[in-house]
Amino acid sequence: MKAVHAHLPKPHDPYTDLVPPQGIKLTPKHYAYLKISEGCNHRCTFCIIPSMRGDLVSRPIGEVMQEAENLVKSGVKELLVISQDTSAYGVDVKYRTGFSGGKPVKTRMKDLCEELGKLGVWVRLHYVYPYPHVDEVIPLMADGKLLPYLDVPFQHASPRILKLMKRPASAEKVLERLRQWRKICPDITVRSTFIVGFPGETEAEFEMLLEFLKEAELDRVGCFEYSPVEGAAANALPDPVAGEVKAFRKEQFMKTQAAISRSKLKSKVGKTLTVLVDEPGIGRSAADAPEIDGVVRFKGGKAGEFIQVMIANSDEHDLHGRVA
Repeated sequence: MKAVHAHLPKPHDPYTDLVPPQGIKLTPKHYAYLKISEGCNHRCTFCIIPSMRGDLVSRPIGEVMQEAENLVKSGVKELLVISQDTSAYGVDVKYRTGFSGGKPVKTRMKDLCEELGKLGVWVRLHYVYPYPHVDEVIPLMADGKLLPYLDVPFQHASPRILKLMKRPASAEKVLERLRQWRKICPDITVRSTFIVGFPGETEAEFEMLLEFLKEAELDRVGCFEYSPVEGAAANALPDPVAGEVKAFRKEQFMKTQAAISRSKLKSKVGKTLTVLVDEPGIGRSAADAPEIDGVVRFKGGKAGEFIQVMIANSDEHDLHGRVA
């Protein structure tokens, strides 16, 4: 239609012509979520997303890149890549070649990341299922093309519980991959989420999860008590965990992680970090995603600008400093 409208002006549409090129978004001007696919091919027993949204459908890479470019032109400084399964991008179309800026580009996570990395803004990856090819994007983080930040929902450490969840991997493999990622990109921040009190989870399996947490030393962690969602296959599993036990395990889990987080953040004291200001006095470093992670606190700053902050002290969630 662009070729047609080059010769024949597009008729005015009072409903769509008022929409800016970057679309309408509900986030602040300086960051935006970039959705690259819908649906999921996995059948995790605690989840009902596939029954609600269907199997994975990847957006054409040219369309994704056009949206990203429009967002950057509108003043966005940080793109947060999201989907139900970011690392599966392109699987449904067999990594079909699309076009971005007139150049052929495969519909594949690494290729998309390489293109996004050329836009000159922060690019942050969320909801990355731990496929082996995720390892391919770590060098891009080390080279400064992507933020050194990876949101990977590991969910548990017990092989038996992971099998009941229909989740991949094992704690040993995860720990080895973490070591490799940190070797390639020492500044990488790894965020994850876990479920405690999954049906059948024993005390020994919960202790295994705590030991994994201590050894993995993840930077950011979320924890949820298992909740029976209507339609989830896990609801039919035997040996449900009592509510008070789930609550106690979550408390123990978060207490363990709090000590790790406090130590991780303390190691940043004395360093000068690049911070994207969200509002005067509050911003985020490369290690902090909006709304789910901690923040950097300081005096001054203007929303949407990058500043340098010397970190003076820390707690278990946030960093505190002064503008350098």
